[in-house]
Amino acid sequence: MEMVKDVLIGLWESSGFSIVTGKELIMLLVAFVFLFLAIVKKFEPLLLVPIAFGMLLANLPGAGLMDDPAFLMTEVVDGVEKAHWYEDGVLRLIYAGVKSSIFPCLIFLGIGAMTDFGPLLANPISLLLGAAAQLGVYVAFLLAIILGFTPEEAASIGIIGGADGPTAIFLAGKLAPKLLGPIALAAYSYMALIPLIQPPIMKLLTTEKERKVEMKQLRTVSKAEKIIFPIVVAVICAFIIPSCASLIGFLMLGNLFKECGVTERLSDTAQNALTNIVTIMLGVTVGATANGEDFLTASTLLIVGLGLTAFACSTAGGILLGKVLYLVTGGKINPLIGSAGVSAVPMAARVAQVEGRKYNPTNFLLMHAMGPNVAGVIGSAVAAGFLLMMFGGK
Repeated sequence: MEMVKDVLIGLWESSGFSIVTGKELIMLLVAFVFLFLAIVKKFEPLLLVPIAFGMLLANLPGAGLMDDPAFLMTEVVDGVEKAHWYEDGVLRLIYAGVKSSIFPCLIFLGIGAMTDFGPLLANPISLLLGAAAQLGVYVAFLLAIILGFTPEEAASIGIIGGADGPTAIFLAGKLAPKLLGPIALAAYSYMALIPLIQPPIMKLLTTEKERKVEMKQLRTVSKAEKIIFPIVVAVICAFIIPSCASLIGFLMLGNLFKECGVTERLSDTAQNALTNIVTIMLGVTVGATANGEDFLTASTLLIVGLGLTAFACSTAGGILLGKVLYLVTGGKINPLIGSAGVSAVPMAARVAQVEGRKYNPTNFLLMHAMGPNVAGVIGSAVAAGFLLMMFGGK
């Protein structure tokens, strides 16, 4: 009987139930909410499901999936203790792709292969809307400075306003690696929650008359234009801001795969298999950075709040410039497409389409919104490169 008692006590003490903390329980609850939003409400499930499940895995007490080798068993080599890197938690090993910027660049390759820059080339004014939608980056940067963050940290927080997860990871990894977890999680969470965040802002800043505006069909863009565009953009951006060359370069390489007509297999791989694999690994490990003990801090809550402010201001910036263009063009531009200037492709463009059709069922804004949307991808990468140039020392 005593032996059975000892076994039961040992089983209890070795289980997660005996060591779980309140913070871990809170993060598990947050993970369940995210899974509900992704599966039941269908809020960008391809992003939110892996993020939420990664969060769940990281907060399972005693599982050690995000353990750092520095805290694990060591060996002595020539009198010096060295960590066993292979004893690292499995998610921590995969997370190396996030910290090294490999995953962000590969995601940009896939985005480029899936992106049609035709709407942007057909309506170059979209570039202005994409630029205006970077407003939140600089608003959040200034607010973060006021709240006591360093310029490097403030720049990394501000880029959340671009609504571009890979870019946020890229910049935070370079300038503020200690904040990479909360910044990445905030960026991807807000991307996934676009259908909840943007519509109230769109309705607040536009009139019903503006929301009903129908836009004319875009001109047909030639094959030559589509092939030349990624090459020219990669060269120009890299010359002006060399620090954005990796993101812009991979984005434009993927697009060239798509448009050149002689690399169908590479384009298909970049669009599907590669992007899906990297999305799984990136999403799960980004979610896994939300460890309760490290994540539930005052600075993390500030980052999440500043990220939401940045995202809201970026949405507002695009819409407000859209209203200006509405007036300048005599009512030919629907301001709703300005909200798609954030670089969450194609989620933001879909939201503009859905909101436009609520007020005019015959309206079809998707292709018009894709112009600012893809311009926002370029804009956020350039903004990240500029901030890296300013505060990264190279």
